[in-house]
Amino acid sequence: MRKQNQKPLIITATPNICWLKPDVPYPKTAPEIIEEAARCREAGASVLHTHAEGQWSAVINGLRAGSDIIIQSGMSSIPLLERIELFEERSDCVSIIANHHDEDFAELNCDCLHPLEELVEYCQACRRYGVKPEWEIWHAGSIWNLERLIERGLLAAPYITTQFYGWPGGTWSPPTVEEYLYRNRLMPADCAVTVSIMGSAQMDILVAAILHGHHVRVGTEDYPFLQNGRQAACWELVKEIADISRALGREVATPAQAREILGL
Repeated sequence: MRKQNQKPLIITATPNICWLKPDVPYPKTAPEIIEEAARCREAGASVLHTHAEGQWSAVINGLRAGSDIIIQSGMSSIPLLERIELFEERSDCVSIIANHHDEDFAELNCDCLHPLEELVEYCQACRRYGVKPEWEIWHAGSIWNLERLIERGLLAAPYITTQFYGWPGGTWSPPTVEEYLYRNRLMPADCAVTVSIMGSAQMDILVAAILHGHHVRVGTEDYPFLQNGRQAACWELVKEIADISRALGREVATPAQAREILGL
């Protein structure tokens, strides 16, 4: 049942490589990324999760020049010192995995350690540069790490989090509503929760998140197909979930509303 007085739905768009199907087209140059971001913004996205294809300065500054969309800089597998440009360019928020990486994709196996000490360094960098961290929550252990950072006073609420389901590898968790409900019983208070699901089972959790007052992430990186099975561009995937949310009685957030919800 839909909760009363829900905040508008924040849609995060991911016009990036499809890790399971790398042949799926996606924008790669800075102008292409900026153009697709504009389409996603018009379709209902208020946050852009970008890998920027190594063109961070051009993408971040180009987006700022022509859009109010929130810039979320991804590629959390890369060590902090190799991502310092994201902080120097004052990305709105930066993705940080709250546990080790262990993912198994079509052309890449990603297995990287991210100890708690590194997460502390990320918190310090975010505070120093005025960037908001977005914590990737892959399982219950991620939540344990997040709570340790909160206990140390390293984070300010609201805590931006994205929960991952169905992504293959050693950090896999089942893409089911049961898993979604279980994990959210463990989450600390004051979290802004977004869900990301890789695979055809995504719609069950996306709808559950909409009905429970959480937020959603869609795009070619997560799952590049519409519900009718057609391969689609990121903006089309955004439009589909925006239409579904409105049909369920929940309005879609503008970037200004999303900034307020996320504490940006």
